[in-house]
Amino acid sequence: MRLEKVDEHLKKKLKDPYFKELYELEEQKLGIVKRIIEYRIKHGLNQEDLAKKAGVTQQHISKIENGEFSSMATLEKILLYIGYTVKLQAIPLSHRIKERIERSIHSRRKLQLA
Repeated sequence: MRLEKVDEHLKKKLKDPYFKELYELEEQKLGIVKRIIEYRIKHGLNQEDLAKKAGVTQQHISKIENGEFSSMATLEKILLYIGYTVKLQAIPLSHRIKERIERSIHSRRKLQLA
């Protein structure tokens, strides 16, 4: 698939407010992952080295670097060690966006049941 087609497909998918919110969350997670990897590279550390220094396992570092944020406590330990912290906020959606997301989820469920 050509890059243009991928960009066109993404542009269409981003019109779905549910997809857009999830996509934006993934972009934020990617920013955190980049900071961790950049720190490791800058300081000549492998995952195991960073894990020992941050007090977590190498498996946790690997999972986080692969975008799996299953433990906020572990993520916080790693970020604190490299000089960052987590700022987690629940921000209310506008009424219009909330309704669009609800319609999107409802239509997805219909497709799954079909």
